Amino acid sequence: MSIHNFFEIPADRHIGQTAHFFLIYDGYPVSPGHILIISKVLRKDYFELSIDERADLDTAIFLAKELIEENHHPDGFNIGMNCGEPAGQTVFHFHCHVIPRYIGDMEDPLGGVRHCVDGKGYY
Repeated sequence: MSIHNFFEIPADRHIGQTAHFFLIYDGYPVSPGHILIISKVLRKDYFELSIDERADLDTAIFLAKELIEENHHPDGFNIGMNCGEPAGQTVFHFHCHVIPRYIGDMEDPLGGVRHCVDGKGYY
């Protein structure tokens, strides 16, 4: 069964929440501590969030950072959202990735998220 929205995730997997979002550890983590921030109301992507939800997203990102730092000691973070199928979105329920990064977790991190388009990460 494929997930169409994140309401199918059991509540006992939630690790935190804000007024408009709940947080879980990613089921397919990119690195140790990878967290997803998920809207409590079904929204397709970032561009469907209300003004209040967008403001609360900042609170949720800082909460995710705190939760990650409780058990891990990252050297940096990537924060990302896929908006639309051409951008790689596969579950059309808003979620934001907070991915802890560690020195040495990839050979050359220069370019960061620019690597989402082949050959565009290096400049």
